[in-house]
Amino acid sequence: MIPAKSLRTNAKTERWRRELARAVSDLDELLNLVGVAREAVDALPSGAGFPLRVPRPYIARMRRGDPDDPLLRQVLPIGAETETTPGYHADPLREAASVSGTGVLQKYRGRALIIAAGACPVNCRYCFRRHFPYAEHRLAPDVPSLEAVRRDPSITEVILSGGEPLMLTDAHLGRLLDRVAAIDHVRRIRIHSRMPVVIPQRVTPRLVDVLTGIRPQVVIVTHFNHPNEIDDDCARAMQAMEPFTRLNQSVLLRGVNDDGEALVELSERLFAAGVLPYYLHMPDAVAGTAHFDVPGERALALHRRLAERLPGYLVPRLVREVPGAPAKELVVNAPSRRAGPPPPPPGGRGAPLGGGLTTPPGVGGRGGRAV
Repeated sequence: MIPAKSLRTNAKTERWRRELARAVSDLDELLNLVGVAREAVDALPSGAGFPLRVPRPYIARMRRGDPDDPLLRQVLPIGAETETTPGYHADPLREAASVSGTGVLQKYRGRALIIAAGACPVNCRYCFRRHFPYAEHRLAPDVPSLEAVRRDPSITEVILSGGEPLMLTDAHLGRLLDRVAAIDHVRRIRIHSRMPVVIPQRVTPRLVDVLTGIRPQVVIVTHFNHPNEIDDDCARAMQAMEPFTRLNQSVLLRGVNDDGEALVELSERLFAAGVLPYYLHMPDAVAGTAHFDVPGERALALHRRLAERLPGYLVPRLVREVPGAPAKELVVNAPSRRAGPPPPPPGGRGAPLGGGLTTPPGVGGRGGRAV
């Protein structure tokens, strides 16, 4: 699970850290804030071993009184998480087999992923690392922790993931970036983050300065799943990152964004904020998340609708991750779930449950997981 420690704040603490400290972790408080009665949802107070955690700026974008709000559904623990489903596992991507150093995973040639932080500002219920043993795979604070990257000249891109890499303070993040940038063969540093989605105040001039002050090219990959997540603050945060390549990857989730109009509008709003849609992921077979699954036929139909409605550069690639495969797999036919444990590396869900969109003021209609 993703741990979260309480933060002590004072009057001079940056707003994003105050918002982090104020995140809601009590089920009744969350339901009261969004005006939803406990009996209207199959809520799970204990969180099935994966605690409730959601920042208030994100809650503010939820529709009041709507138990099927697509943002609420992403963070609300429900009873379905306790069900055992064949083919769903704690580590469906076999990431434990990809560890190449303390806090370093290498799943694909030429790229290395750093577990930069073991905490997140929000606990998304579909998280593919909700069972990840962060205590065993934290990035060590000393230089040898990056030795696996340093000794492999084929690695040209380093990906900061977690957890949430932007949970690090600017000073801590800057030190980590400097260490990675000192490795000559690293050309790009990619940062996968949901922080601009849930606490957009994290994107400060100081953060932008830290990211522009290093040699490698910086790529920011955000995780917006629904157009209602993009309000004025989020749009401004992404526009402030104009010096960097900005991409978005979404997860296709039943009852959240398995709706053609929602996906079209998401691409439009992303592009208006200066972000290119990148991937639309089929959900991973993570234990406790089967209720988010979207059937392959429906996923393909939704992707065809995107292609019919949008220019090619606004159509994200529909992909799935296959354990041990050399790259993400493009979905061109209906995928099926494999029963039983996930396979070893080779050679070595339906209609939306909650409908319409709300339009945040000023974010109008036409305008990570790592690979």
